[in-house]
Amino acid sequence: MAQAKPVQKFRAGQVSCALWENELSLSGGRKIKALKATLERRYKDNDGTWKSSGSFGRNEIPLALWCLQKAFDHMIDDSNTRSDDVISEEDIIA
Repeated sequence: MAQAKPVQKFRAGQVSCALWENELSLSGGRKIKALKATLERRYKDNDGTWKSSGSFGRNEIPLALWCLQKAFDHMIDDSNTRSDDVISEEDIIA
């Protein structure tokens, strides 16, 4: 099975934010697509192996903010031009 790829990715230094399209099932069986973001910092361990982390140091926080802002901007732009089957999570009223 092929691994899913992000819809969009934003990177600043070793920090990156990826946007993923997820399919959600609403009551009544209706299926919709929603964008979700993941944030990570890549680094090399002592053996030189690349690893990922969700923790950020003082100098990495502005990079994380920039990546998240770009992701948010993309989500907003996408919600303004999307088709009826692609919505943001906030559009879902429980």
